[in-house]
Amino acid sequence: MQVFHGIQAVRGMLKNPAITIGNFDGVHKGHQALFEKVRHWADKLAGQSAVATFDPHPIEVLSPQNAPAFITCHRLKMDLIASCGIDATIVIPFNHIFAQMSAREFVEIVLVENIGAKAIIVGHDYRFGHGREGDIAFLRRLGGEHGFAVDTVSGIRVNDTMVSSTAIRQMIAGGKIKDANKLLGRLFEVRGEVITGQRRGIRLGFPTANIRMPSMATPPTGVYVIEAEVEGKRYGGAANLGYNPTFGNTDLSLEAHLFDFNQDIYGKTIVIRFIDRLREEKRFSGPEELAVQIGKDVATAKEILAQIGSRGF
Repeated sequence: MQVFHGIQAVRGMLKNPAITIGNFDGVHKGHQALFEKVRHWADKLAGQSAVATFDPHPIEVLSPQNAPAFITCHRLKMDLIASCGIDATIVIPFNHIFAQMSAREFVEIVLVENIGAKAIIVGHDYRFGHGREGDIAFLRRLGGEHGFAVDTVSGIRVNDTMVSSTAIRQMIAGGKIKDANKLLGRLFEVRGEVITGQRRGIRLGFPTANIRMPSMATPPTGVYVIEAEVEGKRYGGAANLGYNPTFGNTDLSLEAHLFDFNQDIYGKTIVIRFIDRLREEKRFSGPEELAVQIGKDVATAKEILAQIGSRGF
């Protein structure tokens, strides 16, 4: 996937582009439906599929105190967009000056003059421009003036739940990982650096990789069934997200025990994908009682992974 930083960088670089515009936090099933229609239009136009997104997220600029904990960091979002088969992504730097652009200016300067859009595909409730003044009817009128097609995608529902980044964030925060994964169309994941911990896991018989948690949407504390990706290879595992109350810790940490794994990965960045929540974090009387419970958690996690393995994630 080609990546263009700024609208000037893309000028004249794409052939008959079909494009969608948005923040795409989570790159969930709703976003994926948009991307699929973008690819369809690109084929129809014998052109290229494109996505325009913003960095930073507009709410971080316009109302930082209300900015949510995002599901995906910018780098992960770009990787996920690429995995959807999109030819090019234009990253538009968002600032207060850009926020003042009218709906007409956005279409004429960004989409027509610089990107050269031949088809614009958006969600059914898409609004754009200063004060969200532009709507789909306005976009269609400008399409008639400038010669681009406009198409929309209706909201996607999963088990009677409308797929949205907000709904997914709420599910993650509530520990409903399986439900969040269904709306994402993939496993919720975090990427973090493996740091040196207290090495208590080794003494308990369950060595762990301690992950520096990124600043993003975080599930509640507890024990989770996970999949880890280390240097392109995947391993099942169980992880504790929390404060280790048995030992009186005060810092949030993610400690992942990977099955059939014995490597030194300190300082490396790995991916942890959350599959299901097993239980809440709790305080035990001491290391011995904790070790017994970890053994039970590991056995349960292996059973769940074995069941999943027969039908895929």
